[in-house]
Amino acid sequence: MASHRKPRSRIPAPLTGHGRRTAVGFTTAALASVTLLSQTANATPADPKSATQSLEKVKEKVDTLYHQAETATQHYNAAKERTDQQRGKVDKLLDSVAQRTEKLNEARRMLGQYAAAQYRDGGMARSAATLLFSNDPQDVFDQSHLMDRMTGRQKQAVDDFQKQRAEAAKERGKASESLASLTSAQKQLKIQKKTVQDKLTEARRLLANLTAKEKARLAAIEKKKAEEARRKAAALAEKQRQEAAARKKQQEQQQQEQQNTGSGSGSTAPSAPADTSKAAQAIAFAKAQIGKPYVWGATGPSSFDCSGLTQAAWKSAGISLPRTTWDQVKVGTRVSTSQLQPGDLVFFYDDISHVGLYIGDGMMIHAPKPGDVVKKAPITEMPIYGSVRPS
Repeated sequence: MASHRKPRSRIPAPLTGHGRRTAVGFTTAALASVTLLSQTANATPADPKSATQSLEKVKEKVDTLYHQAETATQHYNAAKERTDQQRGKVDKLLDSVAQRTEKLNEARRMLGQYAAAQYRDGGMARSAATLLFSNDPQDVFDQSHLMDRMTGRQKQAVDDFQKQRAEAAKERGKASESLASLTSAQKQLKIQKKTVQDKLTEARRLLANLTAKEKARLAAIEKKKAEEARRKAAALAEKQRQEAAARKKQQEQQQQEQQNTGSGSGSTAPSAPADTSKAAQAIAFAKAQIGKPYVWGATGPSSFDCSGLTQAAWKSAGISLPRTTWDQVKVGTRVSTSQLQPGDLVFFYDDISHVGLYIGDGMMIHAPKPGDVVKKAPITEMPIYGSVRPS
């Protein structure tokens, strides 16, 4: 009779508390990336291409997470701006309610004094008391025989009381609505904050799982891409110079033709000229911030996010920009990439989630991402959405 061996059960390796928390925190995509890293670590030296491709995928995943975090940051900035505005509105309304309540109390005291005097004199008797404790004193005074017995000053006191009570009720209603809106804005702010934090946490976890060799190879990949972006920026700057020279030559020819023909008409410039003095101030401010850390949601002075930096830079030049990239792109004059001038704002990605301050020669100053600092960089390192000249 054949014997049957009981299959051995596989006992999983124990997870530490930290391990359990890490496992829970990873998304499916993140786990896939970590698997790629494991494969990279076990790859033989004879297969460097496979290792590089794996790291490229990890870099792509991390870059995507940072991009998503920056988009969420702009949502956070917008929610914070709405929250701050709503909080200011609520504060004003509450002050107004307090003032209206004081005026109502004063009107009530005045009305009470007249009612008490009438009661002592026997003029109003119980009707005065009814007036003071009625939910709607006007119902009492609508009785013509009572109104006929009141003096002009007493009638004015009643009118003031009614007016102040109506205004106080109106202000309380506005304050209640604004408080509800503030509560809603605060909830949205909390949601956006968590979204940013989750994206950044996932990106940091992916990077933390890289070995020292993998980090070195990843740095080499990033350096290579940065060099390529600089070459593209240099080519773009040269193209800009050539097109600027061509435009200048064309304008000179048109002016010469106008002089020869005596015509006063001519073509207009495709975009408004930059205010070079203000642009220089904005650039000087941005240069002074180089080296300061990127912190999402920050507007200075010790740290910035991308739109916080551009907002602060142009504020130093006396021009107020909105808080988010989505609003900043709507301010000023749209210009083409070939016509960029120092001080212009350059926006990136289809969702307009990043912005930098153009400084010339294909370069910009921007606050890149968490873990990085304000720096100069080629505008060609990210896909350009469009550009704006603040005014």
